[in-house]
Parts: sequence; structure tokens; C-alpha cells
Amino acid sequence: MRKASGRIAVQVLIALALPLILSSDASAEFREFSGKVTEISGNKMVIGNRRGDRVSFRRSDATTVTGVKKSWQAIEKGDWVSVSWKMVDNPRVAHKVVVMPPKKKPHE
Repeated sequence: MRKASGRIAVQVLIALALPLILSSDASAEFREFSGKVTEISGNKMVIGNRRGDRVSFRRSDATTVTGVKKSWQAIEKGDWVSVSWKMVDNPRVAHKVVVMPPKKKPHE
């Protein structure tokens, strides 16, 4: 009886620990940062938001660009973008960039 309960206890511990052991950076949740492109060059982009925060992102081989522009090279200073990134990235990697239409001014 003790052997059976001991085996069950080990199996329960393994079952509880398995998700923690198997979790990886690939399963990290995406975060988003939106704002205006203040700098862009080669593989680096800096985005500024309305609060005054400035965050830089690196381009990777897997970075995708969608929206009104379809490539990293087409993005220009002043474009409004939303960047998807993961908290585990250091430095921050732009996994997905959505280029939004230009914001209209109130009098237009």
C-alpha cells in the first residue's frame, strides 16, 4: 500500500511540475507598444508615445510588417505604429509591426 501511494505522490508531483519545466520563452505573451516613430535606421526603431515614453526595438529575421506599409524599409519617421514584443526579449525585438493610417487633424 505504501509503495502505491508513494508512486501516486511522485506522479502528482511530476504532473504539477511538468508545465513549469516545459514552459519556454516561445510561450511568453506578447505585449504591445503604440506610438509615433521618432527614429528608424537599419535594424532599430524608436517609438514615442503620448506620455513621453520612448522605447527602442530591434528587427529580427522573423519581424513582420503589416498595415498601410508592408516592409521595414518603407517605415518612416512620423509613422504611427503598433509593435508586438515579448517581455523576455533583451533587447526588445519587434515581432510584428502594424503601420497605422496617418492620424487626421481635428480640423480636417
